[in-house]
Amino acid sequence: MFCDCFYWNKGFSELESESSESKPFSLPSPLPRWPQGRDFATGRINLGEIQVVKVTEFDRVWKCVTSRGKSSRASFYKPVGIPEGFHCLGHYSQPNNQPLKGFVLAARANDPDNHRPPLKKPVDYTLVWSSDSDCNFWLPNPPAGYKAVGVIVTDGSEQPEAEEVRCVREDLTESCETGQMILGVGSFNVWSTEPSERGIWSRGVSVGSFFCSANDDHPSSRNSKAAMNIACLKNLDPSLQAMPNLDQVHALIHHYGPTVYFHPEETYMPSSVPWFFKNGALLYRFGKSKGEPINSSGSNLPAGGENDGTFWIDLPEDDEEVKKGNLESSELYVHVKPALGGIFTDIVMWIFCPFNGPATLKIGLLTVPMNRIGEHVGDWEHFTFRISNFDGELTQMFFSQHSGGGWVDASDLEFVKGSNKPVVYSSKHGHASFPHPGMYLQGSSKLGIGVRNDVAKSEFAVDSSRRYRVVAAEYLGEGVVTEPCWLQYMREWGPTIVYDSAAEIDKIVNLLPLIVRYSIENLFPIALYGEEGPTGPKEKDNWEGDEMC
Repeated sequence: MFCDCFYWNKGFSELESESSESKPFSLPSPLPRWPQGRDFATGRINLGEIQVVKVTEFDRVWKCVTSRGKSSRASFYKPVGIPEGFHCLGHYSQPNNQPLKGFVLAARANDPDNHRPPLKKPVDYTLVWSSDSDCNFWLPNPPAGYKAVGVIVTDGSEQPEAEEVRCVREDLTESCETGQMILGVGSFNVWSTEPSERGIWSRGVSVGSFFCSANDDHPSSRNSKAAMNIACLKNLDPSLQAMPNLDQVHALIHHYGPTVYFHPEETYMPSSVPWFFKNGALLYRFGKSKGEPINSSGSNLPAGGENDGTFWIDLPEDDEEVKKGNLESSELYVHVKPALGGIFTDIVMWIFCPFNGPATLKIGLLTVPMNRIGEHVGDWEHFTFRISNFDGELTQMFFSQHSGGGWVDASDLEFVKGSNKPVVYSSKHGHASFPHPGMYLQGSSKLGIGVRNDVAKSEFAVDSSRRYRVVAAEYLGEGVVTEPCWLQYMREWGPTIVYDSAAEIDKIVNLLPLIVRYSIENLFPIALYGEEGPTGPKEKDNWEGDEMC
């Protein structure tokens, strides 16, 4: 099996210099001493029968660099500095164009005398792939009743020693699936792995290693021959002791709480939910023409149930002042939840705007502002920052963008000067979240057609490290966090709107090239003719599930 990759190891400097090694990423400021309590940020996490540590020190085994594009450039690392008594579970890999920022877990048995050891050495190894430069990828062959959870990379043809890695008892594992592609060279492909089931109640724990295959097809495709023959760990600690207590949650928000910047031409600012209720929001019921005032706590809103169209919230007709919001009253509403089996904490920050303004379209070089299309009452948007429960370090952020969004590594974030607080940019009128200023196009970048998301820094900002309220943290148990009444409202926060938009749509169609005029609804990821009112945070898929890109 042939690969036109360059090979590198210590002392082989003709192809790669020592200075080209990816440098480890570190946050701009030192971490504080977190408040004590539970097992948060103690460096070790108990998963039931095994305990794990995060290893972030590596020796590079192999670097692949080809002229075939970014997907053909990656490095593979062996973890070093594993604490005494802990065992390697697999090696690490990442693309070459990123700072060294990952981790792998190492594990030890909590009861080494267990008659059914949670960890065992592999029986032997299967060679998955070998490069022309004598770099080899090995899959551990586990004993009966055990699973491999990672892959080993060597710079020689000899099979690794059995002592090199441990396999995990099958009942202590969960199924996993491929994540992002790390390397693709010919028929050889490498992916990151993640638990198949992800969400607030899921217990799958990623080891941090990777999956590789010498087949051309993707292991998750229906007709794939490349079976996923490695697993993730499972957190069997029902108390999730590594999750932060409430004092630690507040400390994390004070340290990492992002500053949200609104566009300098933003018309429709956020507000607090009580301000929205006190300043004119009305509760409507199907079959009744008049709305009912909502008290500031939302205690007279119908709680629970489902969004059955019976109730909705609206504003008095032509109430332009409430639509503009009230930046001074605005605050972030925080949902704290376990992620990836409880080795991470997701701090989800929800922001409410009384009104979502009209969209602005981009058609080639033309910018076309809409009059009505895109408007609706009640706009809920969010972003999420993910914290490692091993040390309390920020690792990633999710930026919600209308019906989608994306994860951004901490190394790619912008931070408030002199702090570890990221910057979030809120788009003009639509309030979608982005990590950097500029114009983001939702639609066809190839054609230059879609919805504009313009973001920029301005004097209009909210510091979430100061202006926030924790509204939910289910893992802490009942009574620790009191959820507000309005959070239990599962119906729509705005009425269903039918746009009188024939003239606007005709204007759009006339500007489009003839070849794409009949696919107008596919070009613009917004409702052109009308839309249902938005629902609140608890009705969103990500409330109990993982953030989806």
